[in-house]
Amino acid sequence: MKKKSDKKETESIQILSEQISSLKDQLTRAVADYRNLEARIEKDAFCLREKVSLTLIDKLLPILDDLERSQKHSKDKGIIMIIDQFKKVLESEGVEEVESDGKDFNPETMDCMMMCKGKKNVVVETLLKGYKLGDLIIRPAKVKVGEG
Repeated sequence: MKKKSDKKETESIQILSEQISSLKDQLTRAVADYRNLEARIEKDAFCLREKVSLTLIDKLLPILDDLERSQKHSKDKGIIMIIDQFKKVLESEGVEEVESDGKDFNPETMDCMMMCKGKKNVVVETLLKGYKLGDLIIRPAKVKVGEG
């Protein structure tokens, strides 16, 4: 009689050990899935914030262009102050102007609008400023390039 009960206990222990092992595996997978989900949600939220920022900045740049054009025809100190404030806000968000005047033409950050007399493949004039956010080009600079 003892042998049968010992055998049943051994079988029960083995079954319970397998169940424990299976549950541990399931728990490990669930925790890993949860951590992956957290990381994905954080990345998606960051991407969404960045996309919203880029969209807003892209809509604001033409206003800055108009202000800078009006400044060329007027020496109103109020416009100069507004432009400076506008640029400071953009800088605080990480937006930078694409350097172009006198620089070698870079098709990744500039659009060549026309060729003219000047040093070959060097930007002679910037027609419209370009802007970038980190490595992302928000708007390429529109430039005249020397044809040599």
